[in-house]
Amino acid sequence: MSPLPAHSPWRILDPAAPAPLRDHQLGINRRQFFGRAATGIGAGALASLLSKEGLLGAEPEPGGLTGFPNRPPKAKRVIYLFQNGGPTHVDLFDYKPRLHEVHGKPVPEGYLGGKRFSTMTGDPSGKLMLQPVEPFQQHGRSGAWVSAFMPHTAKIVDELCFVKSLHTDAINHAPAISFLLSGAQIPGRPTMGAWLNYGLGVSSEDLPGFVVMTSVSKGTSCGQIFYDFYWGSGFLPTRFQGAKFRGSRDPVLYLNNPDGLSSDLRRGLLDDLSELNAIKFRAIGDPEIETRIAQYEMAYRMQTSVPELTDFSDEPDHILAMYGPQVREPGTFAYNCLMARRLAERGVNFIQCMHAGWDQHNSLTTELYTQCRDTDQPSAALVMDLKMRGLLDDTLVIWGGEFGRTPFIQGDLGNRERWGRDHHPYAFTIWMAGGGVKPGITYGASDDLGFNTVENPVHVHDLQATILHLLGIDHERLTYRFQGRYFRLTDVHGHVVRPILA
Repeated sequence: MSPLPAHSPWRILDPAAPAPLRDHQLGINRRQFFGRAATGIGAGALASLLSKEGLLGAEPEPGGLTGFPNRPPKAKRVIYLFQNGGPTHVDLFDYKPRLHEVHGKPVPEGYLGGKRFSTMTGDPSGKLMLQPVEPFQQHGRSGAWVSAFMPHTAKIVDELCFVKSLHTDAINHAPAISFLLSGAQIPGRPTMGAWLNYGLGVSSEDLPGFVVMTSVSKGTSCGQIFYDFYWGSGFLPTRFQGAKFRGSRDPVLYLNNPDGLSSDLRRGLLDDLSELNAIKFRAIGDPEIETRIAQYEMAYRMQTSVPELTDFSDEPDHILAMYGPQVREPGTFAYNCLMARRLAERGVNFIQCMHAGWDQHNSLTTELYTQCRDTDQPSAALVMDLKMRGLLDDTLVIWGGEFGRTPFIQGDLGNRERWGRDHHPYAFTIWMAGGGVKPGITYGASDDLGFNTVENPVHVHDLQATILHLLGIDHERLTYRFQGRYFRLTDVHGHVVRPILA
């Protein structure tokens, strides 16, 4: 068979061609194909052929990619309570009695091993060890150790799976947060919620599949910047990125109609605009045009869903009391936690609540109390609220930050009001609940001073692989071709942490 001429409308570009050019041409070819009835080959057959060759493109339908989930999922949704700034594991959940013995003494030889620390620490040699600020006690049937900083979390330890051997590659905040949420320290990769939107589709008709809310404790000086790439879609089409809800009664900008514009008139304008965009899409095949259409439609549907979502008048008083006194105040962590439960009830797949202020370089004895007061009760309430409603079994709740804090002090040991700890990527703690993880267990361990992981280390990519596994996704199969290679959340790494699976 002679090859097709270069000018043929049916010619398929070489797979090695640049992805944007190939995708554009394929969009045209698909349109031309399906627009011509008498072709001699069925649409299904062609789709199968192109898919096998990696030429069909990777645009999922609203229900997600074909074949996903590729195993029975334990979790249908994720609520990630992300604690920006690096909560101090040795002061909250990772009890190390020996820290009391070595308090005020130099870091023992053999623990540092040439490790990198932030520029604020520089050379850690000679740094003085620091004991926990508050005492620890064991709680529940599991006997989990929890600091007095977290009295409400202490009451639910039998619902939690503590992972005390997490470690990461990054030593500063933005790269570490990006690494944990996207698998890369440099911004530009799709974040976890975007990957799930892409692979699994959107469950709710009236709300985005990926919602982000942010908060900062009042009176704290160590809040982190919330960069948009923490919920970005990277090289995936932008319709998969997180929708940021503002901390107000009106969480979505431009949702309400301006004065003089009725819903019917807006509907007509959107229909006309969608048709114009559709004509443009048929002409050039740019997937971002489809994104624009989808965003306009979602905004229209959210006009009725969002006001109902933010109206807490149907919440019983005892539920509001569970979340604490700040639950009625938009923009607080407590308010966002209750919003997270309401979003989960309404079919949102990935809810990311980010709370900044955990960067205690010189405020362990002051602002750490504020952080814990603002986050402890709402976090525990969310877990119990989900359980009471029968939602915890298929909702994965994750609590944790981008790294931990050093077991040695940052600052003057003699000035207790200014005690602090620096960034520590080599061992830190998170907890998980529901969604297919074993409750009431502790997995992994750091050494006797909380410096390094010594038992069942869990890398960030392992955590990502495990989250995807719980959602029914093989992390090696959820890929997207970009710039000549296939990318995935876990890059070329990651192993499922099977001992924590229920």
